[in-house]
Amino acid sequence: MSGRNYYIYNVFSDRALTGNPLAVVTDAAGLDDETMQRIAAEFNLSETVFILPPERDSHTAYLRIFTPRFELPFAGHPTVGAAVALAERGGEQGTGTAILMLEERIGAVRCVVSASTGATYAEFDLPRLSQPVPFAGELEAVAAALGVGYHEIGFENHTISAWSAGVPYVCIPVANLDVAGRARLDAALWRSLLPQEDGVTTAPYVYCRETVNHDHAFHARMFAPDNGISEDPATGSAAAAFSGAIMHFDQLVDGAHGVMIEQGIEMGRPSSIRLELDVRHGAIEAARIGGHAVRIAQGRLFI
Repeated sequence: MSGRNYYIYNVFSDRALTGNPLAVVTDAAGLDDETMQRIAAEFNLSETVFILPPERDSHTAYLRIFTPRFELPFAGHPTVGAAVALAERGGEQGTGTAILMLEERIGAVRCVVSASTGATYAEFDLPRLSQPVPFAGELEAVAAALGVGYHEIGFENHTISAWSAGVPYVCIPVANLDVAGRARLDAALWRSLLPQEDGVTTAPYVYCRETVNHDHAFHARMFAPDNGISEDPATGSAAAAFSGAIMHFDQLVDGAHGVMIEQGIEMGRPSSIRLELDVRHGAIEAARIGGHAVRIAQGRLFI
């Protein structure tokens, strides 16, 4: 049996056994949707990405991204991990830069991979800029769902808001690291606050200005029980959505801005996501997300 190659990467970290683990199936041609979903459930990581031939010859590959329970149109750490895997498979290990065009359900995503002697870094352009989405949850109900006091939600001018750059999130500011660390999601109560779409509830993204790493701007946590995981160590699609909240509340001036977001610390899997924002005329004109990825394992799927 020849099988199909797969690799396990730790994404949004430059150290093994930290960051967000990702399964990358590099030889996915011929797999149907049901089989890909079952393989993702078997790996039981926050996401598994399947690499297929591109629909356009000028593009590098077509990505299908699955949580243990459903497919996503776009996600950050599978995009970074798949880009690194493709660049390394294409001989970019060591040093050098590769530009890849990856097709996802959301559209084409341009990625730049910078290889080095250590962890490889990949950055991608957001295929869709963050936009506000409706959310009518009451402050007291949100606090109860997170197990914190209603007076502990919000800081400065930041209040609860909801945004999407392809995948929607409710962005919930909390006072400090202590509150963020005490948050425990009551999934049933949270589901009662929001309508479900295709059986999935928009996930909460908890953040604060206080950080563990002083070179980071925000500390974040993302709870996702409907994805088949209780919490995610690093969420690029949430950082993409969160860019809208940053712009809305912090009113960034025109120019280029780099924002470092730490996540996964409470899980023992510290992660760093770099969000770059180009602001023009008081609005985000373009945005990018980047991070390192480290390959820690490889194997064969006999399917």
